[in-house]
Amino acid sequence: MKKSELPVKTCITCGLPFTWRKKWARSWEEVRYCSERCRRNKS
Repeated sequence: MKKSELPVKTCITCGLPFTWRKKWARSWEEVRYCSERCRRNKS
C-alpha cells in the first residue's frame, strides 16, 4: 500500500493530521492522539 493511500485521522490535542502506523494495526479505531506527547498533554 502506498503512503498516500493510508488512513488519516486528526489529533484531538494538536489538531494535526496523522497517518496509520503498523503499531496501531490492532487498535486503529481507539487511536485519538498523534503521539505520546499529545496523549500526556490532553488538557
